[in-house]
Amino acid sequence: MKKEVTENIQNISITEIQPFHDHPFTVTDNEDMAKIVESIGKVGTITPVIARPISNSGYELISGHRRLEACRKLGLKTIPVIVRNMTDDEVVIVMVDANLQREHILPSEKAFAYKMKLEAINHQGKTCGQVVHKSRDAISETDSGRQVQRYIRLTKLISQLLKLVDDERIAFSVGVELSYLTKYEQEDLFEAIELEDKTPSLSQAIQM
Repeated sequence: MKKEVTENIQNISITEIQPFHDHPFTVTDNEDMAKIVESIGKVGTITPVIARPISNSGYELISGHRRLEACRKLGLKTIPVIVRNMTDDEVVIVMVDANLQREHILPSEKAFAYKMKLEAINHQGKTCGQVVHKSRDAISETDSGRQVQRYIRLTKLISQLLKLVDDERIAFSVGVELSYLTKYEQEDLFEAIELEDKTPSLSQAIQM
């Protein structure tokens, strides 16, 4: 008979928990955050956050950054935590998968998250001596490998153009095409956009 695996949940001081060192998702004080604060204020933190112990004492948060911030806003001293010993690659995969469940995700957040997860999967494959050239197909349950590749291309945009994609002033498909321009070409383009207050169309971006 297969044994049921139970997780050890601990109540840990919020001051002992630090955010994941390279977290690609923003914790924004918006309507979604307000709902989380209201929910935790009424019924507490039903779903524990996930963290791993770090060498210099304390814990590194893997999943639950918005819940942690909500607890801070409410002035709570502790939060329920599932503590797991995980490798860097395992941490990245769990962190990305958990945050991709959010209802609202910016293109830039998804772009850097997919890039991090791809690198982690590739690293795991190389460590185990596996072939990793098709790992893009294992990144997402909702986006194809081709679409994942297109999102990752957005990480090649300069921050100013990437923000325009997030703000929906530049379409996703246009942003992908512009990512093939050099940094200096992108900087020149951004100056022109600011000057003319116009953004390129898809056909114009392809011609560039």
